[in-house]
Amino acid sequence: MPVDYALQYTPVLLAGVFGFAIVGALLFLNRLLAPRRREEQKGISYECGMLPIPGAWAQFHVRYYLYAILFLIFEVEAVFIFPWAVVLDALGEFGFQEMMLFLAVLGFGLAYAWRKGVLEWEQ
Repeated sequence: MPVDYALQYTPVLLAGVFGFAIVGALLFLNRLLAPRRREEQKGISYECGMLPIPGAWAQFHVRYYLYAILFLIFEVEAVFIFPWAVVLDALGEFGFQEMMLFLAVLGFGLAYAWRKGVLEWEQ
């Protein structure tokens, strides 16, 4: 391995060592200076102004999970559509047809979920 090649990575190595040293020093200072008293009230989670009841357990209907999955599917769709729209001119007709196929598959999934009644909110 040539010496010049190794010297090119010296700044990266120094930055990594410096970063780890800073993080280590800050963690050490935190351990040194932070108060150590543990209070019972400090450990209680706080939500909506109500104290949590120990042993509470609630069962969720599968419909909530189906909504979450559908939301994730259409979020992933948005992640793919925005970059596609930026480079649409470079992709040409083939890129357009591929995206229409992608949207058709997602539309089929949405129609299937709608037909199965997943999107109806019943109480």
